[in-house]
Amino acid sequence: MNLILMGLPGAGKGTQAEKIVEKYGIPHISTGDMFRSAIKEGTELGNKAKSFMDKGELVPDEVTIGIVRERLGKPDCKKGFLLDGFPRTIAQAEALENLLTDMDSNIDYVVHIRVPLEKLIDRLTGRRICPTCGATYHVEYNPPKQEGLCDIDGSELIQRDDDKPATVKNRLDVNMEQAQPLLDFYDQKGYLVTINGDREINEVFVEIDQKLGGISS
Repeated sequence: MNLILMGLPGAGKGTQAEKIVEKYGIPHISTGDMFRSAIKEGTELGNKAKSFMDKGELVPDEVTIGIVRERLGKPDCKKGFLLDGFPRTIAQAEALENLLTDMDSNIDYVVHIRVPLEKLIDRLTGRRICPTCGATYHVEYNPPKQEGLCDIDGSELIQRDDDKPATVKNRLDVNMEQAQPLLDFYDQKGYLVTINGDREINEVFVEIDQKLGGISS
């Protein structure tokens, strides 16, 4: 089962990725993990990627695709994989198609977890941080025992600037603008499976499992 996972920040991708990996016995491959692994292993492509990252530059597509090719060629991907955070552009998506064709493989499904924008804003703006110890809370999903105060040291909780409504909405708008061409691309290919993520975690996974055919490893 070769899968791509898509969804806006706050949609619950990380939680569902864990469940998919456990059920289907495939590795969860994120862009960051791939880069870190290649750099740690000191591969030629890893060193190239590091040279761009050290300068604060974007890693070119040809280097990224090369790292993806190396990662998907590893033994743990024989049963399939779950790609998360890649591809991000149509050019990367087309390169991935060519790469998989070369490997005599293909994408089975692109799982898109969709949550209404206002719900995502609620999820993301509800985060509160302890400035002293760094503990994280959520006003609705993980509130402190005493409102506004850290359970650990009693410090007054704060809302980070990047968790404030205007900043969150702008980030979501940018993400939506970037994601839509990819969603259209995969919809035309017939790979796209859209999941209602505005439900309890297990209910979301039940729908994912049903859409994927319930095939376990």
